[in-house]
Amino acid sequence: MLFSPVYRLYESKLWREIKRGDPPHHIALIMDGNRRYATKLGIDKKQGHEYGAQKLREIVQWCWDAGIKILTIYAFSNENFSRPADEVSKLMSLFRENFLELVETPEIHQHKVRVKAIGRIESLPSDVQQAIRKAETATKDYDGRLFQVAIGYAGRAELVDAVKGIVRDKVSEEAINETLVAKYLYTNGTQDPDLIIRTSGEERLSGFLLWQSAYSELYFADIFFPAFRKIDLWRAIRTYQRRDRRFGK
Repeated sequence: MLFSPVYRLYESKLWREIKRGDPPHHIALIMDGNRRYATKLGIDKKQGHEYGAQKLREIVQWCWDAGIKILTIYAFSNENFSRPADEVSKLMSLFRENFLELVETPEIHQHKVRVKAIGRIESLPSDVQQAIRKAETATKDYDGRLFQVAIGYAGRAELVDAVKGIVRDKVSEEAINETLVAKYLYTNGTQDPDLIIRTSGEERLSGFLLWQSAYSELYFADIFFPAFRKIDLWRAIRTYQRRDRRFGK
């Protein structure tokens, strides 16, 4: 995509500003608006998801450039299974291709990025599960950065699964506290997100990381995901840096 000199100057200005502060350690991203973007362009909605996948590749690199250590994306919710069958099939094909692509991506190995899928992975088609396992296995020993993909995910389902795990392990009532519950979440061992970004102008979390988002800063970008630009990410980070995070104190 070509941008004007004015855009480039503004991008450079934002970059200098955010480099003067500390970046968020963990960004979580709700990638919303692929279908509406396609409708706006007058193309098939499934093409919108392809544009979204291309945009994600760019955003991942921007995050690494900005010093972000953990990136979690909301790729597919449990509720998304209710979409038209051909759309779900297209998405599953994209997920399989993208997980396999991660294994061959030089930047993943260069930055020592561990890939992890979170959600009810068993609900996904077998070929997608196999692609996930391949990506996770190929990066399991990396500790430079973490790329988490919430797929077959729902925040309430995560809490239900955590409760089931606690019951299954027969944990005593006295032993149950916030620290213990966190160990039973899909994100066990991962720092909660500092900043959650949602595109498309919608201002809700839609069940994303319900437990983990308790003290996250929220940023809503009024732009469809495939049109998300570097300046939109830099603005979100700058907004985060300007906020006073008191954690209830």
